[in-house]
Amino acid sequence: EQAREKIAKFINAPSARQVIYTRNTTESINLVAYSWARANLKSGDLVILTEMEHHSNLVPWHLLAAERGIRLEFIPVTENGLLDLDEYHTLLSLSPKLVSFTHMSNVLGTINPAAEIIRMAHEAGAITVVDGAQSVPHLKVDVQALDADFYAFSAHKMCGPTGIGALYGKSALLE
Repeated sequence: EQAREKIAKFINAPSARQVIYTRNTTESINLVAYSWARANLKSGDLVILTEMEHHSNLVPWHLLAAERGIRLEFIPVTENGLLDLDEYHTLLSLSPKLVSFTHMSNVLGTINPAAEIIRMAHEAGAITVVDGAQSVPHLKVDVQALDADFYAFSAHKMCGPTGIGALYGKSALLE
């Protein structure tokens, strides 16, 4: 329990009870996809992803699309390696249920404006899932300031042991 409290403090989670141990970032994202999303998404619901996602934030959503008939749309990447936020704004007008994106690209190194992406998603009524595998080791991450609904990361990206990761979730969503 003491370790979970330290992790909660590290990402500024309000409570250690909002930190769930997983094996890694992939398992954390899968946990959201196969628990919250399966319980809350139905055929025709929209999930927005980005073109710069790691496969761990693509595969579970493609599987859910095949299984449940959810729709997937992607925020494009500009020539400068940034997310096209104008196109994101347009996609948000389609009333997505969930927006899942990487905080920092493992390929491009792009640091996405997570707080803005989350704010815009919430204004559209969507839940957010943030892949923090690359950002937690390199940035000061404050899940409360970001207002993230779910935030996933792994220890091995921070020179910690392999086989341990964490998923932060807002209490109401975890219940």
